[in-house]
Amino acid sequence: MKRILIVEANAGPQGSLSQVAARAFPAAQVVHTPSAAAAAGKMDRPVSMLLVDSLLTDGDAPAVIRSLRAQHPNALAVVFTRSADDEGLFPALREGAFGYLLRTQPAEDLVAALRQIAQGEPALAPPFSRRVLLYFSGGGCVMPANSSRASDVELNARETEVLQRVAKGYTLPEIAAQLGLSRHTVADYVKKIYRKLNVSSRAEAALEAARRGLVKP
Repeated sequence: MKRILIVEANAGPQGSLSQVAARAFPAAQVVHTPSAAAAAGKMDRPVSMLLVDSLLTDGDAPAVIRSLRAQHPNALAVVFTRSADDEGLFPALREGAFGYLLRTQPAEDLVAALRQIAQGEPALAPPFSRRVLLYFSGGGCVMPANSSRASDVELNARETEVLQRVAKGYTLPEIAAQLGLSRHTVADYVKKIYRKLNVSSRAEAALEAARRGLVKP
């Protein structure tokens, strides 16, 4: 991580997030901003990771994530929230959030989660993992109506193999080596998979792979 952008209006939580970020990535530059509007002005330079409060006074986390990914597609977005019932979970995942964490989690757990995310493995606090699993198991958790489900989308055998490995957190070069393909070819498969499933991040792809039974939740 080279540059971490924290979007948080309150000084106390902002300081806590700064400490967590500094512990996780001691060499990273940590930049703060109090609002969605101010965050836009901080995105003119490369951003490695975004840590954003789920409730902003002038916007919402999904909108900030959308703006970030439009300018820095490889940046990793992580939402922090105070409530296990936060309604922004699925909208944020749909915009490409790679993590959804509770502020009340122990600091060492948050540090570990950020490092996990930096390694390409999505991280959800336990309550959010349960909500996601309930949704895909038909257990009564409802995703917002404007989200897209990929239930009827068929993937061919190779696309399925690639999706399975993406969900397990393998990088493109690793997938290429496992399947005997070039990195460029794997990248093309990933693009096709994302387009077919109407997803925009590894987190969403992992959720769909779990729903299809390709990986264990």
